[in-house]
Amino acid sequence: MTYSFQGIDHVQVAAPRNQEDEARAFYGDKLGFQEIKKPDLLAKRGGVLFQVGQHQLHVGVENDFQPAKKAHPAFEVKNIKDLRSKLMEQGVKIREDDNLEGAERFYLHDPFGNRLEFLEWL
Repeated sequence: MTYSFQGIDHVQVAAPRNQEDEARAFYGDKLGFQEIKKPDLLAKRGGVLFQVGQHQLHVGVENDFQPAKKAHPAFEVKNIKDLRSKLMEQGVKIREDDNLEGAERFYLHDPFGNRLEFLEWL
């Protein structure tokens, strides 16, 4: 049998229970990710799904929630300077990083404390 990996279907970050509105405000309103309907069998678990380019971000509920401080998704962005400006205007704290040659990037934390990376390859 031969198989091959096709890419990453989705990435999941965790959030505390009953924080879906906060997830929508941050990921949907501030970042501009498009919310998509959760399948009925998964909807009862809580959380929110977003379309991000060709992939999905799942904000899942975790009962004993602890934010991911090091592990993180990295989102590739076109016109990262525009995104940075938009986020800063909304009061989002950004941490600049110039340690990746050939890319402009920054980090931030979502409302739950999860680390997120945004980069644009130059």
